[in-house]
Amino acid sequence: MQVPAPFEYERASSVEHAIGLLDRLGDGARLVAGGHSLLPMMKLRLANFEYLIDINDLHRELGYITVESGQIRIGAMTRHRELLESADLAAAFPIFADAERVIADPIVRNRGTLGGSLCQADPSEDLSAVCTTLNATCVIRGSGGERVVTMDEFHRGPYETAVGDAEILTEVRFPIRPGGSSAYEKVERRAGDWAVVSAGAAVWLDGGVIADARVGLAAVGPNTTGLPEISAALRGQAPTEEMYALAGEIAARSCSPASDMRGSEEYKRHLADELTRRTLRRAVARINERG
Repeated sequence: MQVPAPFEYERASSVEHAIGLLDRLGDGARLVAGGHSLLPMMKLRLANFEYLIDINDLHRELGYITVESGQIRIGAMTRHRELLESADLAAAFPIFADAERVIADPIVRNRGTLGGSLCQADPSEDLSAVCTTLNATCVIRGSGGERVVTMDEFHRGPYETAVGDAEILTEVRFPIRPGGSSAYEKVERRAGDWAVVSAGAAVWLDGGVIADARVGLAAVGPNTTGLPEISAALRGQAPTEEMYALAGEIAARSCSPASDMRGSEEYKRHLADELTRRTLRRAVARINERG
């Protein structure tokens, strides 16, 4: 039986308490909420920490979805199940429900959190691709106060984020713009598995043309990948199959997948192309269905 190295356990009662513990215990401490990724790594001795700080009680403080004028704010301890079941998110960003339905299994969705998903910073992580697609910003709090960073700034590399040793991700903010919709597609080897490739798209129409579009890919390089070249190519264009094909071509040549047990580089580029087309097409169809 695999067991982690010995560690001490602390339970935080508030955000300020958690930050204080991190500050006192130093870089040998790690926060844990759902623990579905951290604990298996500790059992394999791929990650070893002197202290685990349980932040599940912070759900009372950071488990929320708040709709405001111009944005939706989601607390970092909001669980996958809550994201999937939110009517507010379904109306504003259907990409969330698309992604949550293909994340792991009900056990993980009942315990795992938005903040945990982002802070793991796995290049194949679904919600990182969703947040990149929606141009989200992340609120990080430490003893010195709060700072807000973009998703590009938040993810510094595989399994590395902008969150410092004595800091905690508290909130993710999503701008709301009129005339838009979104979609997510994922190819996986079996249900609930990490993506072979996944893609998210968000589109905004104005007068029948694309006012803006964003595409985010996962599992095609060291980081979740946003593709500004696609945005530039689609702005001002009619949403046609030719435009979707152009976006797919850009996605295929702009990503940097590696051949592995999930598929070859060529296959993953093909998926990046195809899934980009599908998500753009689906996002536009949702706008048209809404009238």
